Amino acid sequence: MTTDSSSTKPVALVTGANKGIGYEIAAGLARLGFRVGVGARDPQRRADAVAKLSAEGHDVFGVPLDVTDDASVAAAAAQLADEGGLEVLVNNAAITGGMPQEPSQVSAEQVREVVDTNVLGVIRVTNAVLPLLREARSPRIVNVSSTVGSLGLQTAQQEAVGPISGAYSPTKTYLNAMTVQYAKELAGTGILVNAGCPGYVATDLNGHRGLRTPEQGAAVFLELATLPDDGPTGTFRDETGVQPW
Repeated sequence: MTTDSSSTKPVALVTGANKGIGYEIAAGLARLGFRVGVGARDPQRRADAVAKLSAEGHDVFGVPLDVTDDASVAAAAAQLADEGGLEVLVNNAAITGGMPQEPSQVSAEQVREVVDTNVLGVIRVTNAVLPLLREARSPRIVNVSSTVGSLGLQTAQQEAVGPISGAYSPTKTYLNAMTVQYAKELAGTGILVNAGCPGYVATDLNGHRGLRTPEQGAAVFLELATLPDDGPTGTFRDETGVQPW
C-alpha cells in the first residue's frame, strides 16, 4: 500500500488523534501507507501532534474538528474532499463525563454531554464523510468502543468490565448499536463497519491506571481499518476475537 507520492496514498481520518490511542492509531495507519488526517478540536494539541508525527517520519496533516459542532464537522469533510477523499474513518474521539457516574447520582446534563460526543459525534462525522467513503476503493469505518458497553459482558462479568457507569458505559452500548445499524444499511456497498475494544489502556480517560499501552490498544483498530474487501462487517472485537454486543 505504501507509495512515494502523498497524492496517491489512501487518506484516513482519526478523530481525537492528538494523544493516547488516537495518536497511536494515526501513527500506525501512517506506517501502513496511509496519509492520515489528525482530527482534534484543540489547535495547539493538534499542531503538536502533527509536528511530532511528522518528525517521526509519518505523512499526516491536521484536521480542525469538534465532533459536537455541525459546522466544524462540515468543514472537516470539505477539507478531506480537497485532500483527495477518504478511505478510512476511525471514530475515536470520546469523553467520560466526569464523576460520579452511579445512575442514581448522574445528571441528565452530564449524560447529554457524553452522548453528544461519544454517539452523536460519531453520527455527525460518519454522515458528513459518507459520500467520500462511497467513492473510495476499500472504505472502512472503525468505531472505538469498549467492552464496558457490552450488555452481555456487563451481565456475565460485572467486575471485569469496569465500575458502575450511568454515562460513559451506556454511550458505548449505544455506539455498538449504531455500528450494527450502519453495517446493515451499508451492506453490499463495500463499506465495512466494525467496532473494537482496545482493552484497559493507560490514558487520560482513566488517569493512566490502565495496564496496556496506547500502542497495544491501537492494534485492533489497525486490523479493522485494513480488513480485506471480503472481511467482516457489523462485528465487535478485541485482541482476543469477536466479543458479544
